[in-house]
Amino acid sequence: ALHLIALNSPQTGSMRGIRGADFLCFTQAQAIGMKGTFRAFLSSRLQDLHSIVRKTDRQNLSVVNLKDEVLFDSWDDIFSGGRMKENVSIYSFDGKDVLYDNTWPEKMVWHGSTSRGERHVDSFCETWRVGEQALTGMASPLQSGSLLQQSSSSCSSSNVVLCIENSAGHSRR
Repeated sequence: ALHLIALNSPQTGSMRGIRGADFLCFTQAQAIGMKGTFRAFLSSRLQDLHSIVRKTDRQNLSVVNLKDEVLFDSWDDIFSGGRMKENVSIYSFDGKDVLYDNTWPEKMVWHGSTSRGERHVDSFCETWRVGEQALTGMASPLQSGSLLQQSSSSCSSSNVVLCIENSAGHSRR
């Protein structure tokens, strides 16, 4: 299974680019002893969100939360209008329930993508480098159960950033 876990605190659109966001995912996963490789659940100028997970893993592995509860039957499910399973929560690396914990006043998830998981030009806060109010990034309200709803959010907003395990903990070459 592939884990989908939130960063421990919300982020504005200014994350030092996709590498900065990826690095936060990497360090927070390492801090709790997760073995897989984690990448930010974001599209950017050179990256479509859908492509983060390897082709071979997109259909046959479920997407689970920190507690190994199934959120989506597969990675591809997220991009074909799939909704999260009822009553299953997304947790941060430090174990907070993102939807109910007030660490995240805005229950919006940054993604910068179209509903199919392709990069949404001009909707990723200048490649996740700026936190200006006048600019926007594509986000999705967590309550909707869909991670790719198309809501423009000001880049100054502090939203949820998710991290996806893009290779399972054991190598299957």
